Amino acid sequence: MKPLFAGLVFVAMTWPAMAQILDPARAAEDGCDAPAPPPFSDTATSAQGPVVAARYSGTTTAYAHGVLGDAVEARALLVRYADGTHVFCNLIEAGPDRVFEDTAPRLVDLDGDGMNEVIAVASHAGQGARLEVYGYPGTGEAFQLLAHTSYIGTRYRWLAPVGAADLDGDGHMDIAYIDRPHLAKTLRIWRYRDGTLTEIASQQGYSNHKIGWPFIAGGLRDCGAGPEMILATGNWSRVMAAKLREGVVVARDLGAYWSPESLDAALTCK
Repeated sequence: MKPLFAGLVFVAMTWPAMAQILDPARAAEDGCDAPAPPPFSDTATSAQGPVVAARYSGTTTAYAHGVLGDAVEARALLVRYADGTHVFCNLIEAGPDRVFEDTAPRLVDLDGDGMNEVIAVASHAGQGARLEVYGYPGTGEAFQLLAHTSYIGTRYRWLAPVGAADLDGDGHMDIAYIDRPHLAKTLRIWRYRDGTLTEIASQQGYSNHKIGWPFIAGGLRDCGAGPEMILATGNWSRVMAAKLREGVVVARDLGAYWSPESLDAALTCK
């Protein structure tokens, strides 16, 4: 692929939210008529309100990475708010020199306040991908970027989320992803606490995505003994169930890897 940004240096920034004030007088569905998402991009939904859905919006070919099978990425993040009285949407633009490079946002209550936060992957033209958390800091406050990891540091470098759960049982939610699933193949785990992301563990030798897949394989399961991360080994020979114990990733072998379906099948407890 032909690089679009050779020799340029960019300053990262996040565009302000649109339609972001919680106004009781707003009309129903205010702000929800937004451009469609990129191909193969799903909508995340949750029965827990008031943040009940999120999807990516708009398309751009300005970031010609193509790791998800094409060079079409999202320009914005759309979230739907419905609390029984108000129904509207907020839109966050990725901003100049940035895209959302992801299969779908994720809705998870990270701080235990009963309101979902939104986990997304954004990529910068010069610095590659980072994990971002969006949400409403409090009642009446704007939907906004709450926390983020550092960019990987090089363009066309990506990360693939595994999921979010209290992985070590300490009462705080953790977010796991594979840093550069095609190169570094490193599992990284970050704790979300007091609106801040802190890396608490990492381990090389895992992957959950191959170049060109429009999906991320594996994920999280809980078969009664706490959450486990379902991943492939870095050489794609085995399916592994990994746990976080006292800051250390401990994994056990679940069997041979033969296709993405072998990872998805492992998400079902037997």
